[in-house]
Amino acid sequence: MDVLFLAMGAMLGWGWVILSGEWVATAGFLGATIAFAGGGLLIILIGLTYAELATAIPETGGGVAFVQRAYNTPLAFLAGWSVLFGYMSVIAFEAVALPTVIDYISPLKHQVHLWNIAGSDVYLTWALIGSVGALFLGALNYRGIRSATIFQTVFTIAIVSVGILLIFGAGYYGDSENLKPYFSGGFDGMMQVLIMVPFMFVGFDVIPQIASEVKATKSIGKMLVISILSALLFYVLIIYGVSIGLPHSELLTSKLATADAMTNLFNSKVLGQVLVIGGIAGIITSWNAFVIGGSRIMYAMALRGMLPAWFAKLHPKYHTPANAIIFLTALAFLAPLLGRQALNWLVNAGSIGVVLGYLIVTLAFLQLRKIEPDLERPYAVKWPKTIGWLAVLFSIGFLSLYLPGMPAELSFPIEWSLVFGWYFIGAYFLFMHKSKSPVKTFELNNASLETK
Repeated sequence: MDVLFLAMGAMLGWGWVILSGEWVATAGFLGATIAFAGGGLLIILIGLTYAELATAIPETGGGVAFVQRAYNTPLAFLAGWSVLFGYMSVIAFEAVALPTVIDYISPLKHQVHLWNIAGSDVYLTWALIGSVGALFLGALNYRGIRSATIFQTVFTIAIVSVGILLIFGAGYYGDSENLKPYFSGGFDGMMQVLIMVPFMFVGFDVIPQIASEVKATKSIGKMLVISILSALLFYVLIIYGVSIGLPHSELLTSKLATADAMTNLFNSKVLGQVLVIGGIAGIITSWNAFVIGGSRIMYAMALRGMLPAWFAKLHPKYHTPANAIIFLTALAFLAPLLGRQALNWLVNAGSIGVVLGYLIVTLAFLQLRKIEPDLERPYAVKWPKTIGWLAVLFSIGFLSLYLPGMPAELSFPIEWSLVFGWYFIGAYFLFMHKSKSPVKTFELNNASLETK
């Protein structure tokens, strides 16, 4: 159950609170639902491949280990670096989202104006809210995965509870006329929602990152698939709740449509704020999960000589990848300085890394089925070739949506600059550290990652 809540909390996060109104306003009720169903199908197919690989190769780092075993180190680096891009985007996203939601509950008069980025004023006191949150999550993970997973379970229950409350209000008090127009923005509108979907589901793959720590078994594979299906159902029901809870005209002007829908359905400002508090729980669970997953990717890559050995340093007492956690905490600490506009930039740019990483892992799944047919697979996927090639084709199709000229292309210069900048840094590590020999854990600390 800890594993299920870890993945669910990672996927749900805060995005459904802050972005659901935009989904419905952009594509309409049915348009947004179809976009999520289509994107969810891709994630389910990829999730099945991860479920098999996580139980067959339960090594820290997940996709990095899978791809290296199937192919080679450079391709494993690309897979790990791409997924890490998505993880870091989420971590930075949540650090920016935290002060945004605090302002919704209790608007503060912020002090010390720093600068304006893309029309968004950044104040020191506003940024510090996210930065303090970063320090708290960093400290929690520094002390070990056990305390982090207990924390994750409690807060995930809070998210699901407020989501169920909204869905109940939609079914009991909702006005079906608000569901119109069913489609908005045509095909382009659906595509604009579709490109956000991979970002909203990133998180199930945190499970393979910690497979060695939770002693992966067949049940881990099942929990991974169940978590994806549960998240898809949750998102679709939230889209329904927001659509039926607010007229289309109000969706276009609402700052937090999910909270406003809750307020409108129950005619209670308090319940709207309760939903936002649940959203804060989502920020924490998503943030927490990606610090766990991201630090394990960096640790695994450092052990294999793909990143500096500094990232493979284990804490002598807590047996956590302490330096990797410190690095991710520093990233989150600085992220709020980018301002509110960073939310959309991070969603869009990070998604392309996630899909690319998933594509490479899916190819590794097919390759391992070919070269290691006798590998013990506690969770074996039925029809592996069909599942694998469908996942490959869907992933390639998704990647094409981000390219120039497509309805959902990434914007110039900011979003593409984030993408090119990330892979430029990756190229430096790959070529500057390719001569490094893999690091053995006992050479660093005579310890290993464990559940503590």
